[in-house]
Order: sequence, then C-alpha cells, then structure tokens
Amino acid sequence: MAHIVVIGAGIGGLPTVYELRRLLPSHHQITLISNQPLFTFIPSLPWVALNLISLQRIQLEIEPLVKKRGIHWLLGTVTKLDPKRQQITVEDEIITYDYVIVATGAELALDAVSGLGPETGSTQSICNPHHAKQASQAWSEFLADPGPLVVGAVPGASCFGPAYEFAMLADQTLRRLQQRDRISITFVTPEPYLGHLGIGSMANSQALVTELMAAHNINVLENADICHISPDTIYLSNSQTLPFKYAMLLPPFRGPSFLRQIPGLTDEKGFLPVLPTGQHPDYPSLYGIGVVVQINPPEVTPIPIGVPKTGQMTEGMGMAVAHNIACELGEISSHLMSPTLEAMCLADFGQTGVCFLAAPILPDAITGQRRKAIALQGKWVSWSKTAFEQFFLFKMRHGWSVPWFERLALQGLGLSLVQ
Repeated sequence: MAHIVVIGAGIGGLPTVYELRRLLPSHHQITLISNQPLFTFIPSLPWVALNLISLQRIQLEIEPLVKKRGIHWLLGTVTKLDPKRQQITVEDEIITYDYVIVATGAELALDAVSGLGPETGSTQSICNPHHAKQASQAWSEFLADPGPLVVGAVPGASCFGPAYEFAMLADQTLRRLQQRDRISITFVTPEPYLGHLGIGSMANSQALVTELMAAHNINVLENADICHISPDTIYLSNSQTLPFKYAMLLPPFRGPSFLRQIPGLTDEKGFLPVLPTGQHPDYPSLYGIGVVVQINPPEVTPIPIGVPKTGQMTEGMGMAVAHNIACELGEISSHLMSPTLEAMCLADFGQTGVCFLAAPILPDAITGQRRKAIALQGKWVSWSKTAFEQFFLFKMRHGWSVPWFERLALQGLGLSLVQ
C-alpha cells in the first residue's frame, strides 16, 4: 500500500485527487490537505469583486466531496516539508508519505512593493476569495464616493488576464450605472505591450487588446515600473504619479514558505523545478503542479514579469502526475506522460470577450514560434466562460477530473492536456 498526499485543494489539487482515486485501487491511501474548507473557482473572482455574482456561487465544501470517494481529508496548514524523510508537518501533526504532490497555488508577494495589497497597503487584489470579498466591499464604497480608478499589475506579476477583465468589466459596470463619464480608468502594466501576457509572440493579441482599451477610453501605461504606493497615489520609477480612489493591482507570485525554507529545493521565488514527469529532479517522491511549478519566461523584458500558469495547464499537470504515480506503483502499464502546457484563457470583457490561445505556452526555442497562437474576440467568450465555470463546478461535485468528452472537445479545438 502506498500513501499519496496532495497539498492544496484548488483547481489543481481537487481534480488530481479525483484522478488518483480513479486510477488507484482502494488499498492505496490518498490524503488531501488544504488550509481552506471550500473549493473556489478562482477565474470567476473578477465578477465577485465587482458584485456581479456572489462568492457562494463559485464555492463548494470540500470535505463531503472527497470523503464519500474514499479520500482522506485534512484541514490545516502545512508548516514543514522534509523531502528526505518524506514527511509533512501539518501544524502539530506529522504525516509520512510515499508520494507528495504540491498543488498549493501561489503565495502572494504583497511585500514586493510598499503599499501593495488590502491588508497592509492601499490597493485591492482578486487573487483569492478573501481578497475578492474585500475588493467587493471597497467597490461598493467607491461607487458611493467615486474618483480615479487604476487597474493593472506590479513588476514581477505573471497573470495579467484578470487585470484586463477587471478593467473592462469595471468600465461596463460604470456605464450601466451612468457614472463612467465621471471616472477615469487607467490600466498600468509591466508588460512591454498590451497583450504580451507574460509569454509574448501572441499573434494579434497586442492589436486586439490595444483597440479594445482605446474603444472604451481606458488610458494605458505599458512597461510601467510601480515602485511604491501611498493611500491615494501610485508612484512609478520614472517619477510619474497616478492618483486613485480605487486601485486593483495584481501582485507577484511565489512558492509557499514551507518550500522556500528548504535550501536548494526551489528557485529564488520558491517555485519548484520539475522534470517532464512532474517530479522534482532531486526528490523522485516529490511532484509539483500548477502555479508552484517553475517555468522560466521565454524572453527577457525591460520590467521583470513571470509566466502565467492557467487552469488548463494545471489540469494537464495533475493528469500527468496521477498517471505517472499509477505507473510507478504498477497499477497501470503505460508510458509516462508529461503535460503539453497548452493554454487557453477565456477573458470576459462584458459586452465582448477575448479567448487567448497559446499552444504551447512557451514558443519553440529555435524558431520562436508556437503551434498555435491566436486571440479571438466575441460575445461568445463571455458565455463560454460562464458555461465552463458551471461545468467545472459540476465536475468537482461529481468527482470527475477530465472526463472523456472534455478531452474530445479539446481535441476538436486542436488542443490536448498530456502527451
């Protein structure tokens, strides 16, 4: 009997334990550890922050979902990982494992810029449910006493889609409330150009996003280096200042502290280097999936930024890792898998939306090209994002990871999760 532990119960961790349970006989123990009792569909948090939907709509209670499928549930915070002894400390409890999969998602590096973040700073975030609720309350207060609105990201950020969504959805909301003409919107980004998304070479994305921002009268500052923030002003390194009444700025991500405290385990940001199988190169029993995995940027930009790790990429990583562990245990006879790292991002802009597709996320090292790289605009993107949100929650309620018909649909789009 083997004991497989998954740390994190988000878009990566929860489908991965379902896939492990599907592949492994019941005599293998699977444990899911999370410091949150609820699963949250993170891509919908921009809607929550702008009071367009309730947070409850995109949350599920995890414990009953996993327990009825023979998965052990442990609510708590991992404080230590010992990859040599293969032990995890969860507060006061020590757990021994045969395999561990780290799927924690990001820790927010809010200390990267002075004044950043809702707790100790003056800006809002939409990176977790707690922050989205705070942003929602601040948005209601802002509508009662409006002023300049600033949206974007700080240097080192890696996930820009939600910032684009927030800016465009805020514009739509203000127009609906007939307040848009009283409120200026500025989009500020460390990307070298709009639509770069941390990966570059995305065909028509620059022209498309630039055109949409201009059509909605949103001021844009590209290649912007935010150096510090006061309660009502954002300061750039070129001495430019941006006054604001409400600011939503995405922070940089880093790996969790229990990984960063182990010398030599991670890179300088706490991200895990992994082999194509998902294993750490020095510890074969340690796997990583999702945001916690190290992916180096395909190019050096004037202002440092990171590479996004989308939900689709994360699901592919989880599928590959579950498959490879089942192979290691001799429960299936097959070649080892690796994720394709093909990414599709559905960004809702209100009256329209943009589908960004990069297959794979990193261009070929020699040609600088991808098999697919495109941005498509249309109202159908907004509908598709809503439909996918409900489909994903349906999957989590019913204990599915990636069912056959979802894989078939991806194949119809010319995409795949694993290879």
